[in-house]
Amino acid sequence: MFNFIPSLLPSVQAVRRIFSMAKPQVIFVLGGPGAGKGTQCAKIVEKFGYVHLSAGDLLRKEKNTPDSKVGQLIANYIKEGKIVPVKITCGLLEKAMNETMEETNGEKYKFLIDGFPRNKDNLDGWNDAMNDKVDLKFVLFFDCPESVCTTRILERGQTSGRTDDNADSLKKRFNTYATETKPIIDHYGESGKVRKIAADHDPETVFQETSKYFQ
Repeated sequence: MFNFIPSLLPSVQAVRRIFSMAKPQVIFVLGGPGAGKGTQCAKIVEKFGYVHLSAGDLLRKEKNTPDSKVGQLIANYIKEGKIVPVKITCGLLEKAMNETMEETNGEKYKFLIDGFPRNKDNLDGWNDAMNDKVDLKFVLFFDCPESVCTTRILERGQTSGRTDDNADSLKKRFNTYATETKPIIDHYGESGKVRKIAADHDPETVFQETSKYFQ
C-alpha cells in the first residue's frame, strides 16, 4: 500500500473549487408548443438534479420587471408569437447560469435550457456568445402532433394567464416552430446530438423514456 502524505492531498474546499471551474453542462430541450417540455423538465430536475432554465420564463420575468429597458420590447415579440432577439435571450440565460453557480459554489452546474435555440439566429448567437463557455451534451426533442399540442395549450390557457395561450397566437407559434425551430433540431440531428422522445403519451410514460438518457 502507498503511504500518502496528508498535506499533499487536496482539501474538500480545493476539490470543490476545481469542479466549480468546470464548464457548465447544458442540455437543450426542444419541441412544439404544448409538447410537455416544462412538465418533463420538472421531473428531470427532481430525479437527476439538473437546474431548469426556461428561456420563455426568463423572458416573461424580464417583461414583467418594472422599469426594464427591454421588457416592453419582449412583450411585443411574445404577443406576436415572434422570437425575441438572441442577444437578449443569451444574456438572460448566461446571467441565470452564473447566478446559480455562484449561489451554490459551483455545485449546481448541470442545466436544462428549455425552448432554446428556436431559430438560426438563436443558434448563431449562442455559438458566438456561449459555445466556448459551456459543454453541450445533447438536444432533448419532445416530438408531439400539433393536434395534441393544441388541445393541451387551449386547456392550459384557461388558467395560465399567458397572453400567448390562445388560438390566434398558437397558430403563429406553430408556424414559427415548423419554419424556424424544426430546422435547428434537424441541424443537431445531423451531428448525432438529438435524443427524440414521443411526447403524445401521458407524462409518466414520456418520463420513463426520457429517463433512459439520464441514467
